[in-house]
Amino acid sequence: MSLRLPRFLFLCGALTGGIQNAAAATETQKIDYLISSVEHMSNARFIRNGKAYDAKAAADHLREKKRLAKGHCDTAEDFIKLCGAKSSQSGKPYQIRFKDGKVVTSEQFLREKLKEFERRKQ
Repeated sequence: MSLRLPRFLFLCGALTGGIQNAAAATETQKIDYLISSVEHMSNARFIRNGKAYDAKAAADHLREKKRLAKGHCDTAEDFIKLCGAKSSQSGKPYQIRFKDGKVVTSEQFLREKLKEFERRKQ
């Protein structure tokens, strides 16, 4: 009987760790989806500190900010707040300007994309 308890505890720990890893994978997938959404924007420019960037440069910038925020950016919500919403240097919000002239904040764009991701996963 005493041999069963350690095995049971080991299995519980393994299951809990598996659940935590699955949740982390899901958050990583969400963040990757958000960055990919920016990278594949067609007919839009990413505005950072008053300067317009193409989609690839914008995605590269977000990846770098995520890398630098390592340990502080574990969820998609953290990513949006800490990396995707505003410049850490100037504090100015990032914006996305579409070809038709419509401008939205990057935060608004990313939150819509996060909702889109979550609807697809249901």
